[in-house]
Amino acid sequence: HVQLVESGGGSVQAEGSLRLSCAASGYFSKRCMAWFRQAPGKEREGVAAIVTGGGNTYYADSVKGRFTISPDNAKNSQTLQMNSLKPEDTAMYYCALSHYAYACRGGRNGLGAADFGYWGQGTQVTVS
Repeated sequence: HVQLVESGGGSVQAEGSLRLSCAASGYFSKRCMAWFRQAPGKEREGVAAIVTGGGNTYYADSVKGRFTISPDNAKNSQTLQMNSLKPEDTAMYYCALSHYAYACRGGRNGLGAADFGYWGQGTQVTVS
């Protein structure tokens, strides 16, 4: 039984930084770990993803150069360092896991939420 637990959300002023963490437990044949976010009234958006063990990464255009996703293989976790935060980054952020590396590639519409079978409960990020 895979469980994903996020931590590190909170409130910050614009141009500030936050670091989100996602700890995974349970069955591990993970291939792609990612972060999605969803703001009220908006669709869920794939923010960043990383292929575990290989290091290939994906970033949405809206966060390139500001966000960095990193694995912590020893702890079966991954982190999302968010710098230069903007009010439009305000959302609930979800950690997600896929057993398929292709899920990290994204497509014309970015990361596909349907490619991820496991989700955390979410952590709120508010930028004012």
